[in-house]
Amino acid sequence: MFTVRCILGTSAKYLTSLPAPRQQIKLQNRMSTLLRPVAAVCQVTATPDKKANFSACKQLVEEAKGRGASMVFLPEAFDYIGSSREETLSLSESLTGDTISQYSQLARKLEVWLSLGGFHERGHNWESDRRIYNSHIIINDKGEIISVYRKSHLFDVELPEKGVSLKESAFTIPGPTLVSPVQTPIGKVGLGICYDLRFPELSLALQRQGADILTYPSAFTVATGAAHWEVLLRARAIETQCFVLAAAQVGRHHEKRSSYGHALAVDPWGEVLGDCGGEKPGMVLVEIDLEKVSSTRRNMPVQQHRRNTDFYQSLEKS
Repeated sequence: MFTVRCILGTSAKYLTSLPAPRQQIKLQNRMSTLLRPVAAVCQVTATPDKKANFSACKQLVEEAKGRGASMVFLPEAFDYIGSSREETLSLSESLTGDTISQYSQLARKLEVWLSLGGFHERGHNWESDRRIYNSHIIINDKGEIISVYRKSHLFDVELPEKGVSLKESAFTIPGPTLVSPVQTPIGKVGLGICYDLRFPELSLALQRQGADILTYPSAFTVATGAAHWEVLLRARAIETQCFVLAAAQVGRHHEKRSSYGHALAVDPWGEVLGDCGGEKPGMVLVEIDLEKVSSTRRNMPVQQHRRNTDFYQSLEKS
């Protein structure tokens, strides 16, 4: 089984500082008293080998369930990271294909909810245009697909001085709409994917629709991750007063691509509860205390102080 290799904040440390059997006992005792659900935020190193990727993710999900998690978060491109446009497209599937079927069976068998960060989903006109969606899928503990959010902001970025050159729109269709936050065992979860993190309008829209938790499964580049990853996640948590959970890809996927890692969990005050580091696969386990959301919003009622939309658009009308 994978070893948990995470740097943890004090509020989550007890979940991973003990040997697994003692952790589980302590966790169960703590949960029975406080009734706080536990989320597992995972970090993986996907390759073009879909079978190996599923095996690695399955081990993490099984370990997370064994440690008391009721919902497990996997990163963008959990299914695979291709080494070329052609390989990326050829490996893609529909929502009814083998990959999602395997994860549905896993969720049903373990009775655990899954957030599948960014699935390479064949588009509705696949046969004619060979284009895909980057889809965030929520599967419940019965193995049913509850929600599908298709990434709306695509990563088309050229940073020659940083060695970053990616054009996601070359083969990916932008999602047509946001989706409503999903009621889960850990709270109401708002769905984003990776580059969506840079657009506060999305997070605020989800918060207005009742999100307690925002999730940004990602495969950040090393250069952009080192500069912006943590500060963006903390900013989204602070401005929405939500928990933010961000599963991540880490390390070298193939000769052309590496990812930053540092799967992160942040509380509504902006405190980092857990960080998986930038080297190896693993997970961070965090209690989700929804009273923390309520108290933060009650003590600093930012949303009540927000002016109406016309006020913020007044400069555009002048």
